Amino acid sequence: MRVLIADDHGIVRSGLRMLLESQQDVEVIAEAADGAEARDMAIRERPDLAILDVKMPKLTGLQATREIREHAPDVSVLILSMYDDERYLFEALKAGASGYVLKAQADTDLLEAVRAVERGEPFLTPEAQRALIKDVLGQGASHDEELTPREQEVVKLVAEAHTNKEIAEILHLAEKTVENHRSNAMRKLGMRDRVELVRYAIRRGLIEP
Repeated sequence: MRVLIADDHGIVRSGLRMLLESQQDVEVIAEAADGAEARDMAIRERPDLAILDVKMPKLTGLQATREIREHAPDVSVLILSMYDDERYLFEALKAGASGYVLKAQADTDLLEAVRAVERGEPFLTPEAQRALIKDVLGQGASHDEELTPREQEVVKLVAEAHTNKEIAEILHLAEKTVENHRSNAMRKLGMRDRVELVRYAIRRGLIEP
């Protein structure tokens, strides 16, 4: 298996290379120090697998994943992250990654993830599987019918990090009206903060992660 490694820390790349090349049938063909370089190398070199850090300069691992999957769909991607956070997991899968490996568990999980990709299977830790199941079950009945078109517009803009004032200007509404739409939407969806709204918006395809 031909592998590309991308991480902005050289010592991490060296450790990953040693771990991967301990396997007789795995060859690290290239290393990249940022997301743009990783994207370009993946498209040019066409490795079997690209292992990308989620946070990198120029392009994040998620942005690079989307572009790699668009321009080189035969290249599989694994996201490597220090963040044990469901949001990154969901965003990685939505971007087209085949799996999400925590750096803290890379010494045990990474080779298992590589073998899963080799078999054409996604790699999810038991914790990640539970998070996905919880997320799917938590959706219950579709909330889309409950939100008015205006409330959905407001949710989308909130998820894109616009302030109430900015949303009011974009939608030509009073700021107080925006606040009402926002609070009504969150009440209907049973959500407490913007993080939950972002997850909802990503899941519903209202925004790109």
